[in-house]
Amino acid sequence: MNKISDMREHYDREILDEAHVDPNPMEQFNLWFEDARNEDVLEPNAMTLSTVDKDGHPASRIVLLKGLEEDRFIFYTNYESDKGKEIATNPNVALLFLWKKMQRQVRITGLAQFVSKETSESYFHSRPKDSQIGAWVSPQSQVIANKNILKERKEALIEEYKNADKLPLPDFWGGYYVKPETMEFWQGRPSRLHDRLLYSLSDGKWKIERIAP
Repeated sequence: MNKISDMREHYDREILDEAHVDPNPMEQFNLWFEDARNEDVLEPNAMTLSTVDKDGHPASRIVLLKGLEEDRFIFYTNYESDKGKEIATNPNVALLFLWKKMQRQVRITGLAQFVSKETSESYFHSRPKDSQIGAWVSPQSQVIANKNILKERKEALIEEYKNADKLPLPDFWGGYYVKPETMEFWQGRPSRLHDRLLYSLSDGKWKIERIAP
């Protein structure tokens, strides 16, 4: 078995050039996202969400992108989870998409803000009924004595809503949108001389700069 320090990957699939990217980073993201979907990348909407707690400690976890609008990324979660509490304390967040098959990643920074209750409710009711039940069952990030607690809660809710097509939206569950302030596009290149283009928002306009790998 190779040592971890000996693990190597050769990057040579594509190039990333200032002359051939869209001046709007959201449009460029859309292009790359569609490329990932067309390449059958597993869950191309999976992204790392990084937050910071009240003591300045960072935390990261994978969440799923569930909405992509003209100038914002949308995801949903339990507002009482660790990430929800951290966003309430410090709304500055980072998102990271890694599409290994494409030898690409996109880094995003911005502020997380609540979507409207109507938007959250619309998405919540578009989910499978089992997923709606799961949102009610799990006190996300809280310590629980054992798995049976979740099983019992689930069975109780299944019985309570057996004749209903959908469950009400929990007050503690909903969406956030992140409006980017910076977006960095990374394309793997040989000799670790990767292409990196950074979009920065200033006075309502996007500036594109190449940064060293």
